[in-house]
Amino acid sequence: MLLDLSGIPLAAVIGIFVVCAVAIAFAGTKLAGVADTLADRTGMGEIIAGALFVGGSTSLPGIITSMTTAAEGYAGLAIGNAVGGLTAQTTFLAVADLVYRRANLEHAAATLTGLVQGTLLVTMLTIPLLAMASPEITILGVHPASILLFVMYGFGLKLLSRVKEMPMWSPVMTDDTQDEAQEAQDAEEDGDRRPTSRLWMLFGAYAAVTAVAGYLIGEASIALVGLTGLSETAVGTVFTAVSNSLPELVTAIAAVRIGAVSLAVGDIIGGNAFEVLFLAAADIFYRSGSIYHRFTDENVFTTVLAILMTGILLLGMLRRQQQGIANIGFESALVLALYACSIVLVFA
Repeated sequence: MLLDLSGIPLAAVIGIFVVCAVAIAFAGTKLAGVADTLADRTGMGEIIAGALFVGGSTSLPGIITSMTTAAEGYAGLAIGNAVGGLTAQTTFLAVADLVYRRANLEHAAATLTGLVQGTLLVTMLTIPLLAMASPEITILGVHPASILLFVMYGFGLKLLSRVKEMPMWSPVMTDDTQDEAQEAQDAEEDGDRRPTSRLWMLFGAYAAVTAVAGYLIGEASIALVGLTGLSETAVGTVFTAVSNSLPELVTAIAAVRIGAVSLAVGDIIGGNAFEVLFLAAADIFYRSGSIYHRFTDENVFTTVLAILMTGILLLGMLRRQQQGIANIGFESALVLALYACSIVLVFA
């Protein structure tokens, strides 16, 4: 442990946590925009390279938190941060739906890529649960499921690239449907005019801020567990996960405000698929066996909840209800209710 915060007062730990969360929200949102522009300018707009570069950039604080806490032996924090981020970010889509007043967000943003990303996410989330229920087998301290997660994610990106090039299905266009290709073209036309060299400098600076903040969030979380008596799972699933996911909330709301609804939905669902790899990364850094066999009942609950919430979103994109409760679809209303209940249950 490079930094031990357990010896300082609770108020100071909370202050560090809040400052780091604000830094992640600000720098992470800026980093997302810069990474997206660089992906286009350097030819990484192709879906596999672009997703890895942009997804990895915006998820930097979360993956740093999961890796460092796992390396220090706090498996509950590492797992809670990973799976809690999935439910938090899915809920952020429902929040963005509340902001988007024209129609139900999943109706306007129904795309083939969104459905493929959601299906990939559900499939990937079953692997940690299968690993948890299987014998604790490791290769050089790493469970084979971690390797399988990386392989499956790569396969999913390749499949996503193929279905985008040769789609065999498309949603019925309505007056409220936003065209994904037109959104991308508009974003390119209104893009960043700053020199590429300056963008790389900003990328490095924002990445450094989010990485340091992600590390400090992990250390502050460890201190919170010791000072408050809360479980690692509760702190990781709620406080740590939400703090590391704030850039996605800001980005999603900003996207729907300018009408880029497909990009907002794709970034959240696609980002969630990438963040399942947090578990694989945490398993590599966890040196006391398979991290999947350190799952608590609360971790299993949150993982299954993430599968359920994603399934509801997929049903929403297929049903495509134009208006619903509070001008949002049934899927957003259910996701908000489920997340609120899950917070109560995790602490209870």
